[in-house]
Amino acid sequence: MTSPVALEFVRKIRDREPAVGYWIVLDSPVSTERIARLGYDYVALDAQHGLLGYSGILNGLMAIDASAQAVGVVRVEANNATAIGKALDAGAVAVIVPLVNNAQDAADAVNAAKYPPHGIRSYGPMRSALRVGPKPGEADAATMVFAMIETPGGLENVEEIAAVPGLDGLYVGPSDLALAIGAAFPGDPAIADEFEAALVRVAEAAKNAGIAAGIHNASGELAQGRLAQGYTFATVASDLTHLEATASAHLKDALASIPAH
Repeated sequence: MTSPVALEFVRKIRDREPAVGYWIVLDSPVSTERIARLGYDYVALDAQHGLLGYSGILNGLMAIDASAQAVGVVRVEANNATAIGKALDAGAVAVIVPLVNNAQDAADAVNAAKYPPHGIRSYGPMRSALRVGPKPGEADAATMVFAMIETPGGLENVEEIAAVPGLDGLYVGPSDLALAIGAAFPGDPAIADEFEAALVRVAEAAKNAGIAAGIHNASGELAQGRLAQGYTFATVASDLTHLEATASAHLKDALASIPAH
């Protein structure tokens, strides 16, 4: 039987209602569990650039589920059936698939996430049977696929990607997307106008296709702005960057009364 928390998240995303998530790159189940209890709709584990392997993904998903509040999402390491299937078998409610360049790439991702006759996912639900039900039809209905728009091809073909049957949403990787349109570095002000135009195009493509539009953000303030702009779900990143920023701020405060030498 699919958990009520998972069902509500899936409904919210497919109805294009606002949702906010958090990004995890550290293999630290205890801190992941604490974050999952804060009220985020989802917590995303990064298997592509994050510092955690399969056991970290598995333990992270169990920690998220222990909160009984958020659902676990995984950005898989690659667009292939093994990576997607393992993330879903571990209990992910949704997969974010990187480097989707065209409609065929998106169709391949959907195909890998669905059981026959709708796809090629191999049956071995392991832990996921406890979260989304052991029956293939139930699992297909209660799991989602998001295609990352972050490459020149992905942006060029975004309307065709959004129209792929079975795809639940687009997800912008802003750093790579900025580089894809000519930025010298993420956040490069020289391409600010082109970048904003690209974000509008992605959001509109998703809206016209009737699917969700998600985006990664460096802060809650940026996430608020993107939700107001028309994105339907937004992730705040991340545990490692926030740990460093908070530690730095406390150090600055502690040293404030010490005379400089």
